[in-house]
Amino acid sequence: MTQPKYLSDMQQEVDDYISQFKAGYFSPLAQLARLTEETGELAREINHYYGEKAKKTDEIPKTVEEELGDVLVVLLIMANSLDIDLTKVFEDNMKKFYARDSHRFERVDEEKSMN
Repeated sequence: MTQPKYLSDMQQEVDDYISQFKAGYFSPLAQLARLTEETGELAREINHYYGEKAKKTDEIPKTVEEELGDVLVVLLIMANSLDIDLTKVFEDNMKKFYARDSHRFERVDEEKSMN
């Protein structure tokens, strides 16, 4: 059984991969274009699986999981090139969400206490 990878492990693996090529990391603008492209492909798969748009019979089968993975890898690449620690970003964002949104939505535990 393999050990789970943390964001820092993923970022390091991506850096190790990119570092073997002379081109290195692309510019932030090129990476944003790539992230937008991958997000569009994810949207297309979501629309095929959960929306009204059926796949064409000659389309190569892809999955939401595969497209979400592409978005994740491009995001890791972009974070690395900008020297952003995604673990810290995640922790900071969760603190923000807990503080800002703790009473924004109806909570599951509130539903139980009403019965």
